[in-house]
Amino acid sequence: MGRHLDMSLQENFISHLIELRDRLLRAGLAVGLIFIGIVPWADRLFTLLAQPMLAQLPKGGQMIATAVTTPFFVPLKVAALAALLIALPWVLYQAWAFVAPGLYANEKRLIAPLVISSTALFFLGMAFAYFLVFPVVFGFMVNYAPQGVTVMTDVDQYLTFVLSMFVAFGTAFETPIAVVVLVKLGVVTVEKLKEIRPYVIVGAFVVAAVVTPPDVLSQIMLAVPLCLLYEIGIFVSGFLRRQSTEIAEPR
Repeated sequence: MGRHLDMSLQENFISHLIELRDRLLRAGLAVGLIFIGIVPWADRLFTLLAQPMLAQLPKGGQMIATAVTTPFFVPLKVAALAALLIALPWVLYQAWAFVAPGLYANEKRLIAPLVISSTALFFLGMAFAYFLVFPVVFGFMVNYAPQGVTVMTDVDQYLTFVLSMFVAFGTAFETPIAVVVLVKLGVVTVEKLKEIRPYVIVGAFVVAAVVTPPDVLSQIMLAVPLCLLYEIGIFVSGFLRRQSTEIAEPR
């Protein structure tokens, strides 16, 4: 009996590994195909990504490449990033589909809304950084450079900085999703979330100070949305709880 149980567990584990491999292959294939399709426009994509910095440089200012291979590989990295973002809904769906068999029926119904909302919020966070934060941060850096110092940013370092900011703001904008999921799973209650609000506000400013450049304005531009998104998560969690209560109550 014990031997049969062990064999069953082993087969179940192997089947999960095979499914995980298939899900990863599907996600990777989608990203790869999109990447191949947009590679011809890699240079234009980098120019678009660099526009917030270029717009803040003095007239005639430009970015530089300090390594021989940088002008070739940086646009390819940007194209790979664009491919990942385009395929992000499909990638997230593959992740949710992998964990779906272990969820209850009511939890499975949340998969589509979570995939759509988490993708939209991540894109919104990136757009917030690109259109609102970058002009402020780069303008601050360029205008406060010491006299006699010409700002000429290396394209590879610029890409690294931009990616870190995209990840920071994209992840920060996922706060409502995290709050709703934690409440739905019973890890925390809405009342507890309201109780720890002051600590969350302090934590938001600490996180903003760590992940943003050392200027107060950009830190505030991350911390304030974090706090607002936390409140949105509390509101949505409370609304969903009331809806569930109304459905459960007999008429």
